[in-house]
Amino acid sequence: MGPVLEGAPDSADTVVRRLEHVTHGSLEPGDRAWLTPNLYVGDPGSALGLDHTALDLPGELGPLPAWFVPGARDTWVIAVHGLGTTREHTMNVMEFLHRHRFPVLAPAYRGDPGAPRSPDGLNHLGETEWRDLDAALHHAVDAGARQVVLYGWSTGATMALRAAARSEVRARVAGLVLDSPVLNWEATLRALASARHTPGMLLPLAVRAAQGRTGLYGDRRPGAVHLDRISVPTQIFHGPDDTVAPWKFSRRLAAGHPNTITLHTVRGAPHAAMWNADAHAYEEALRRFLTPDVTAGRAVRAAGAEDSV
Repeated sequence: MGPVLEGAPDSADTVVRRLEHVTHGSLEPGDRAWLTPNLYVGDPGSALGLDHTALDLPGELGPLPAWFVPGARDTWVIAVHGLGTTREHTMNVMEFLHRHRFPVLAPAYRGDPGAPRSPDGLNHLGETEWRDLDAALHHAVDAGARQVVLYGWSTGATMALRAAARSEVRARVAGLVLDSPVLNWEATLRALASARHTPGMLLPLAVRAAQGRTGLYGDRRPGAVHLDRISVPTQIFHGPDDTVAPWKFSRRLAAGHPNTITLHTVRGAPHAAMWNADAHAYEEALRRFLTPDVTAGRAVRAAGAEDSV
């Protein structure tokens, strides 16, 4: 779609844009659509011109499709998407990561196109899906990754936190990049229910219903991950305009871990679209985190000072 057309007739809660190109399928007047934060469609070859390999990773429920883009470093980045998107979302930063010579593994997980369905057909906001990310982490280690940075958006960020805390190979996790992390599932469920126009008085019931169906019990559940135990360097991208995963939880988390967590605040960006709002500033913060100067004490060291850009 093109920019907003000034002077076009519209109502108070709408804008008018020109439809410039349709990549897949066709659109007819009256069709409903929604916006996702991924800029590219296809695969790393067709969308970005990057050499890549299509893989099937052995997952708990069956084969998991994945893209692997090779790089010269022995620190891999495993990039995992979140709510309402597919692994195409990871291509927003894939060219940047490739330019800085990081191998990138972008897996699908249960419920994604081409991946096995969750046994109950539901999304568990990362509480079960993290095991598919763990399968990708094991693959990276087996394939020669010396260390790994887990990079997640939305519930993909939740999955990264779970894997960093629970995986049998968690010692290989050198850092985390969390974009719009879902740190409080109750607040996110309320936001999603509200977006579907659930009456306010029914929101607690909607949250309880989701809890009963998915088995989500937050930090009260035995074995739940405690966020106060994050020990690896972590970069968070988040902002106050995220109406799905409240920003206050990221602020609180960063304030409690000043030696390990850096928060890059992005204003004017909806959920999981922090890069879209200001790609240049986002990528510069990401570069400083992934390829630090030798004096940077809390940035990821996995790239090695000799590899810093």
